[in-house]
Amino acid sequence: MEFNNLSELYSRIKPALTSKKSDLKRVGIDYVKEEDIWNYLKETKWARTSNLSLADMVSDIFGLDDFTIEKYVRGNMNNIKREVNLVEVGNDLSE
Repeated sequence: MEFNNLSELYSRIKPALTSKKSDLKRVGIDYVKEEDIWNYLKETKWARTSNLSLADMVSDIFGLDDFTIEKYVRGNMNNIKREVNLVEVGNDLSE
């Protein structure tokens, strides 16, 4: 499946991001937003990978360790923009 831009891709996987956010909230991590999960994976794991499938991305979302995303958000709370990063880079995230 191909997407014309990152905004379309984000919209498509937002239900998985919302579900992960709910999982985090159930274990007491209630300040992490969908945007935080997206930005963390986009800036770390997905930035080093090409030709990701939608299934791979959803798997990465649900496989993301709670402590890892909590540490990312807490460590960067003052430094990160807490909005969706839709800036496209060299890697193709739309396969």
